[in-house]
Amino acid sequence: MMNLRIQQPFTATPRRQEGSVSVLMVIALAAMAMMAALALDGGHMLLNKTRLQNAVDAAALSGAKTLSQVAGATNFASTTRSAALNTLLQNANATGNNELSTAVAGNPGAFAVVELSDSVYGPFSFPGPTDAKYVRVSVPNYSLTGFFWSFAQSFGALGNKAVAAIATAGPSPTSPCDLAPLMICGDATQYDPDAGMFWGFQFGDLQVLKSAAGNSSPIGPGNFQLLDFGSGGSTVRDDLAGGGSVCRNVGENVQTAPGNKVGPASQGLNTRFGIYNGPVSASDYPPDLVTTSSNPAITYDDSTQQKMYQGQPITSSAGNLTAGSNAIYDYNDWRASVAACVAGGSGCESNGVFERRMLKIVVGDCSGKLSGTTSVPVLGFGCYFVVQPMSNGGTESQIFGQFVKECEGDNVASPSPSTDSGPQIIQLYKTYLNGSGGSGTPSTDS
Repeated sequence: MMNLRIQQPFTATPRRQEGSVSVLMVIALAAMAMMAALALDGGHMLLNKTRLQNAVDAAALSGAKTLSQVAGATNFASTTRSAALNTLLQNANATGNNELSTAVAGNPGAFAVVELSDSVYGPFSFPGPTDAKYVRVSVPNYSLTGFFWSFAQSFGALGNKAVAAIATAGPSPTSPCDLAPLMICGDATQYDPDAGMFWGFQFGDLQVLKSAAGNSSPIGPGNFQLLDFGSGGSTVRDDLAGGGSVCRNVGENVQTAPGNKVGPASQGLNTRFGIYNGPVSASDYPPDLVTTSSNPAITYDDSTQQKMYQGQPITSSAGNLTAGSNAIYDYNDWRASVAACVAGGSGCESNGVFERRMLKIVVGDCSGKLSGTTSVPVLGFGCYFVVQPMSNGGTESQIFGQFVKECEGDNVASPSPSTDSGPQIIQLYKTYLNGSGGSGTPSTDS
């Protein structure tokens, strides 16, 4: 009888499987190490990209702020570039930014590019156009130390380990808020912006923004052109010092407030000149960058209803105030002084703040209004330069201001925001590499 041999399937013994498991473990560990190394490199890139973008954003904002202060000066471009690069350097040298500081190596001009434009959409260049409003700061290539990255590069799997950043900054209108509690009467029929006429006012016109005791008021007896924005003198003080947040719109009504309130009004307004009396302080309300004004001061002759300086009536021409042969410190002088001090000259207040001497004033339709307390329709808003501090009593306690421009304050930026009227802030914009009106290619590095 033939023996039948039963075929058994071949099965590897546990000992024979040890080699395969070891190989799989090595592969798995290598893959995990590669993933960990790549994660380390990726996190390192993300961290440095964030630090670089913050530094570039700050540099663009600093440059745009400086540009707004030195616009029209002969060295506006170089001053703007220096301010932007200095801010970038200070951020690079901050605690925790050692790698960025090493890359900048004390020479931000070789690390970053600063360019200027008259449009938020460009084109950008340096020194840029004479009417530049916008600043772009870019770092096209910030090389980083590689960890596993360098090993992967040897196989051609990855390019250079580097990040880039770009930022654009410039002016934009604010909302119709932060109004001074003052009103000037305008003429709705004399509004022709193309001709430079705004409710009867032109650039540089000197106006009485607040009447004094004994002076005739354009609204009526007992009215000193103050608006009712709150309760009493403390509100007037704070609002004139710059601490208010009252908003109004064209077509609405504002309520006038009776009473002179000379003390609170002068205490608030004069902080803008570095003069502190009463419950106000420099820490809360710093002065303007330039607090210069003419001495003796401008006065008002109520009998002739004329603004006077050294006994002669004042005339205005393109923002220049004169009285006979006497020149008066005016808006044009102030702008030149601010530009000079920001560019490194003298005359700047050490703790001064840009444009503290600019007030946003309600322009109202006062026709038919003849009482201390009344409701007045809002025609618009005027940006006024405060010429001098306010006297704290008597018939010389007026506030004098020069009309500079219409303040729209609509909080909506047009395709070219610098052409909008109104008090402006410096802000960051989305960066476009080309195109206009927001239709270009957005940068991926901003």
